[in-house]
Amino acid sequence: MAIQWFPGHMHKAKREFADKLAEVDVVIEMCDARLPMSSSNPMISRLLETRRPKLKILNKQDLADPATTRDWLAWFASQPGTGAIALDNGESNPKKKIIDAARALVPGRVIGADRPLRLIVCGIPNVGKSTLINSLMGKKIAKTGNEPAITKAQQRIQLTDEVVLFDTPGMLWPKIEHERSGYALAASGAVGRNAMDEAEVALELLAMLMPVYPAELMARYNLSALPDSDVALFEEIGRRRGAMRAGGVLDEQKAAEVVLNDFRDGRIGRLTLETPAQWEVMAQEIEARLEAERLADEADRAERKARREGRKDSAE
Repeated sequence: MAIQWFPGHMHKAKREFADKLAEVDVVIEMCDARLPMSSSNPMISRLLETRRPKLKILNKQDLADPATTRDWLAWFASQPGTGAIALDNGESNPKKKIIDAARALVPGRVIGADRPLRLIVCGIPNVGKSTLINSLMGKKIAKTGNEPAITKAQQRIQLTDEVVLFDTPGMLWPKIEHERSGYALAASGAVGRNAMDEAEVALELLAMLMPVYPAELMARYNLSALPDSDVALFEEIGRRRGAMRAGGVLDEQKAAEVVLNDFRDGRIGRLTLETPAQWEVMAQEIEARLEAERLADEADRAERKARREGRKDSAE
C-alpha cells in the first residue's frame, strides 16, 4: 500500500512558502533524525533550486542512532549551499546554535537591526517545529501536539533585534516517490492516521529494524531470539503485550499501536531507519522509476497521436 497524505491546507502552505522565499536569507528545514532524507521535502528542494542556502536541522537526535546521525550531518554538510546541525527533541535553548549556523551560510550578509537576518523554517508535520519555536522564544506561542498538521498558518517571530524567523505549517508533498520513505514517514507520525493501515506500517517498520537493531528489539520485548520474520515478530509482540482477542486471535490494531508508540517514544532504543548509503540507492531507484514513467508517458502520447492521425487519414 502506497502512503500518500496531502490535505488541502498543505496546498496553501506551499504557495505561501514559495511567495516568502524572495524575502528570506536562509531556509531552515527541520527533518526527523531517524529518517533524515525521507523526511526532507523534495518539493521544497525544487522550489529552492540554488536560490537560497539551506540549514538542515536533524531534530529528535536523542531518539536516533548517534553514529548514523554523525554520518548524516557530514553528508548534508557536503552538499552545496547546505549546513546541518542536530537537536534533541525539545532542546531547551537552541537559539544561539541555530542563529550561528544560519549566519555561517551567508558570510557576506551585513546584518543589523535595520537589516535583520531573515529566516524561514519549514518541515514535515509532527517533526517538532512548533516545540522548537516555543523553545526559541522561551514561551508557548505555537501549538504543539502528537498529531500531524497542528500549525496551519504562517507567523512572524522576532528572535533577536537582528534576526526574524517566519514559521510555516508542516508540509508533505503530493506524491511520496519511494514506498520505503512512505512507511518511514508513517511510522514516525508524520502522516494522518486516516491515510494508512497501521498494522501494515508496523510490519514494515519491524522489517526495517530487524536486520539492524536485533538486540534492541529483543531487549524491549524480552525475547531470547528474534523470530524469523516480521509477521512472526509482530504476532509475538502482540501476545506479550496483551493485544489478543477472545480465542487467541491477534488484535492487529492494538499490536500495531504498541509497536508504533514504542518507536515514536524511543522505548525500543535510539534507532535510525536509513543511512546515507541506503538513501543513495533509494534515490537511484526513484530516478529510474521516474524515467520509466516519463518514457511510458511519451510512448502513450505517441500512440494516441498515431491513432488520431490514422482516423484523420481514414476520414479523408
